Amino acid sequence: MVIAGLALAGVAALVHVVIFALESLVWTTPRARSVFGTTEQEAAATKEMAFNQGFYNLFLAVVVAVGIVLFAAEQTAAGAALVFAGAGSMAAAALVLLLSSPDKTSAALKQGILPALGVVALTIGLTL
Repeated sequence: MVIAGLALAGVAALVHVVIFALESLVWTTPRARSVFGTTEQEAAATKEMAFNQGFYNLFLAVVVAVGIVLFAAEQTAAGAALVFAGAGSMAAAALVLLLSSPDKTSAALKQGILPALGVVALTIGLTL
């Protein structure tokens, strides 16, 4: 279960790197606008906000990645703590999105299911 938890959290981190790229690097492109359902005008008006938000997603991904590396290097407690912090924050942010913007349920599930499952699997694996 530990491996499953780390793998799920790792895939969630990769998803958040993609979100970072969409928000911070290519926000105003037709592809990013299509993903987020924004018009050209909306994308232009929210470019600075999206740039900042994208980096939040990147930082969460980095926390999870460092946690996985530490776990692999037999620094189990530190690694698990970072994976729980990063993936738990991803899942919590997705829950906030779900509760505050029900019209974005699909996005909340896409960014929240994997880290939540990762946290659950890692918890089970470490307690058995």
